Amino acid sequence: MYFKQWEELPEAIRRDSVKPYYDYLMKRRSSIRAKRVLDLVLAIILTVLLSPVMFILAVCIKLDSKGPVFFRQERITQYGRSYRIFKFRTMVAGADKKGPAITQSGDSRITRMGNLLRKCRLDELPQLLNVILGDMSFVGTRPEVKKYVDAYTDEMMATLLLPAGITSRTSIAYKDEDEVMASYLREGNESVDEVYIRHILPEKMKYNLQYLKSFSVWGDLKVMIDTVIAVLR
Repeated sequence: MYFKQWEELPEAIRRDSVKPYYDYLMKRRSSIRAKRVLDLVLAIILTVLLSPVMFILAVCIKLDSKGPVFFRQERITQYGRSYRIFKFRTMVAGADKKGPAITQSGDSRITRMGNLLRKCRLDELPQLLNVILGDMSFVGTRPEVKKYVDAYTDEMMATLLLPAGITSRTSIAYKDEDEVMASYLREGNESVDEVYIRHILPEKMKYNLQYLKSFSVWGDLKVMIDTVIAVLR
């Protein structure tokens, strides 16, 4: 995993509030390289082992509702680079044109199979391909669509110093994000996007920025183990 020199970073990321995070990560370059090796080896092994499961899930998705097996959407990863994420489709075809990018509790766009996949987080399995391609890591800030990245404060841009992740401490803390979103929507007249940008995103970023301050390969392993435990509960 290549870690750019400060002068090579996009201007949007090269901010004074980002520099302390950059300096810390620069000292951890060997750990960042080890993180990439771990990601690649583990992603290949899991893809081989879970391929029968993913095939069965793909068949179930096709039988449950019309539309493609995979959901592809442009997201933002390391250094502000855009890429297309792989996920199992959990909503009706064309759902992104029928509502906001963020879902809420009881969202009518979610299919029956999609509801099951989301509860177990099995819709994330195809992102193993994104990890192999180098677009994502197992642990890191969850990738956002561009309109939410455009709402980042200068300090939040520090989360783009490393690749986006499949899971994180934030993902564990906000595993019931739909319910959090619903509570905010009941309290006021804000839209889903407004609630996410003004209330939820800043709180999630506290976890993401703390991750950068204490990044280590061992810490990543602990997050992966804790994620499995959280899903099984």
